[in-house]
Amino acid sequence: MLLRSTSLAVLLLATACKAAPPASTPPAIATTSAPEALIQGPPPPTTHSANKPTGADVLKLTQQYVAAAPKRPVNSPGHAAAEAFIKAHFAPEAAKGNFIDDTFQATNTPIGPVVMHNFIVKFPGKKDGLIVLASHYETNYPLKDINFVGANDGACTTALLIALGQYYRDHPPQGYSVWLLFDDGEEAIGNNGMTGSDQLYGVRHLAAKWSGDGTLKRIKAFIVADMLGWKQMNIDKEQNSTPWLLDLLAKAGKDTGHSAYLFKNSLAIDDDHIPFKDRGVPVLDVIAYTYGQPDSTRPGDYTFHHTAEDSMDKLSATTLGVTADLFLDLVKLIDQR
Repeated sequence: MLLRSTSLAVLLLATACKAAPPASTPPAIATTSAPEALIQGPPPPTTHSANKPTGADVLKLTQQYVAAAPKRPVNSPGHAAAEAFIKAHFAPEAAKGNFIDDTFQATNTPIGPVVMHNFIVKFPGKKDGLIVLASHYETNYPLKDINFVGANDGACTTALLIALGQYYRDHPPQGYSVWLLFDDGEEAIGNNGMTGSDQLYGVRHLAAKWSGDGTLKRIKAFIVADMLGWKQMNIDKEQNSTPWLLDLLAKAGKDTGHSAYLFKNSLAIDDDHIPFKDRGVPVLDVIAYTYGQPDSTRPGDYTFHHTAEDSMDKLSATTLGVTADLFLDLVKLIDQR
């Protein structure tokens, strides 16, 4: 995601969110071999309660995901392992034709053409229309040569969507259909951060595709989950989001008793919701951009973001439980609107 502008308590964040560039462009990842853990494939899907997902559920899924695919840059064995992990958790939906592999080729990346995959999991509802819950699942390509696992940035929100999918399998939506979107290529591939067309590959492709086939008109809300697992998480009032959806997020905070986790900071971010916003879809970016302390070496960024410090020890089952509660209540509130 790319930080646009800030206000109030985050005036210090005045520049783009980008990782410090390496001294030289890294070579493309070799795909001819993989660590033994990746070759063995993903673990069997996590057993779960028929009740709503807990923070412990989401944390366990995150641990399993990071173990199966610790480094997930595009065009790598780890990326393929991440895809296998997601697919393994939605076999029942695949059997019904409700798991879609939206494969496309990103042609103009800094490393040349790259085949990418968006995964869409559909849970049919009873009302005409749909709510999309989205998270990117890959890790930052320029950081492929360090121990960057993206525990907070991509892993925990992928796990959140899997847990929500398990819930909607047992409790089919009674209002609008719910579609889960595991989108590919959110992160920049080059060394200059998220600039121009080097970002948001999956959602840019999908927004255009859904505009052409009529799906876009059916979307009642497009909601992004990003960076929502840190122990000290506070979800930003993201200014590129649709106002009425921000209002519903605030109401969800009150409904669930989690208002203290919301809106300490107000800022605008370029994230996976932007291509949909640009096409007139109501959007909400549920993101907690603050992650660690302000990083003096990268003005506008934080010490845990896009560094090897984005590790499992930063996450909290309590925080992940808050996030799951908020998303379930958001869906309910949109249905009632």
